[in-house]
Amino acid sequence: MARRIGSQAVVIGAGMAGLTAARAVADYFDRVLVLERDTLPGQPRDRAGVPQGKHVHALLAGGQRALCELFPGFNQDLDRVGAVPLRVGLDVRMERPGYDPFPQRDLGFRSYAMSRSAVEFAVRERLRGCMNVVLEQQCRVVELVARPAGDRVTGVRVTVNGQADLVDADLVVDASGRGNLTLNLLQSVGRPRPEETTIGVDLAYATGIFRIPDDAPADWKGVFTFPNPLESSRGALLLPLEGARWIVTVGGRHGDDPPGDPDGFMTYARALRTPTICKAIWHAERLDDIARYRFPESVYRHYERLERFPLGLLPVGDAVCRFNPVYGQGMSVAAQEAVAVKRLLGELVGEPDPLERLAPAFFAEAATLIEAPWAGAAIPDFVHPATRGKRPDNFEAFIKFGAALNKLASHDPEIHKLTAEVQNLLRARSAYQDPELVQRVLGVMEGDSRR
Repeated sequence: MARRIGSQAVVIGAGMAGLTAARAVADYFDRVLVLERDTLPGQPRDRAGVPQGKHVHALLAGGQRALCELFPGFNQDLDRVGAVPLRVGLDVRMERPGYDPFPQRDLGFRSYAMSRSAVEFAVRERLRGCMNVVLEQQCRVVELVARPAGDRVTGVRVTVNGQADLVDADLVVDASGRGNLTLNLLQSVGRPRPEETTIGVDLAYATGIFRIPDDAPADWKGVFTFPNPLESSRGALLLPLEGARWIVTVGGRHGDDPPGDPDGFMTYARALRTPTICKAIWHAERLDDIARYRFPESVYRHYERLERFPLGLLPVGDAVCRFNPVYGQGMSVAAQEAVAVKRLLGELVGEPDPLERLAPAFFAEAATLIEAPWAGAAIPDFVHPATRGKRPDNFEAFIKFGAALNKLASHDPEIHKLTAEVQNLLRARSAYQDPELVQRVLGVMEGDSRR
């Protein structure tokens, strides 16, 4: 059994980041209290506290692996809630400009498709099996409490049924989403806020749930339709859900918003670059109202650049980096961060004050984990001319390299598998710097330039 670091840890928020973080710290504190302002349903069901929960969510293979590390055998939990297994590279038809579709191959590893409510429910049920973890519902954290010098967080102030209370904690994990509690605390104690990198994507999307028809295509389980950004920003993703359903999200950027009425939704879908998704759902039975959501910008807070940070506080998940949801990275990165927290606590537990180095060590680890998904989203985001923010250095070279890499992957299954592993957060993006691969990609680029 692991040695204890403190008597109580408090986790703010029972979303994916909070639930996985609670499991990460559970072995090192006598009690872990998860505080959630929402009501937590006793079955897989959408809840008000996750406004984007009705839309497509992806659990990348890297996130799936992290969840299995936190909760051994978690794949069986996904099977129990009806998640649909997908053969990566084969079961989802990828429609990219110039590749309609991209060659479909079984790349040798699996992922799952399911609703956000189903995967969150599965994690929540696993966490309930941890005897020292308590999930407190309808409990709103209003502020973090620190010592007068501001050097250490000692608890949180909460309201429960209109009554205020103070909850003491040796460690507070801010998994509240937007992370304003941590930012407000830094401001109140006179410490600088972290630098932020933002990418203004101005994304709006709408989602419908459909019953899978008996005559559904047999050569795919899902479809990802990418736009040609020089012509339109409209894209769409169709994935299977538990209960023989499809979830379909259509979206556009910078004012090209999908309507929220059924007829408008279908008209918008008909204008996608390819007809695959529209044809699939045209006569399918819609099972719910159309849900809409807006996402103005991706935000990365560089906590790793701060010289000092209060002890006993750890922001995680969206509180550190809020990804463009188009790429389905948020849940998976949150799970990987939780694995990092668990490992770091195990390494620090023997020190006189294990929490003294926890935040700096975690921020350095998180920066490494965030690097690949952030870069993987930033490049295609900035292809859209109206995207706000600072484009990466050598942006045009990145675009040409990426196009040549995709072309090479379309012909070479091993390169295809490599790109899928990077996109699924199973391998670092540095894999693209392999000298032999670089030479092959440059060869494709040179061949294209002669045409």
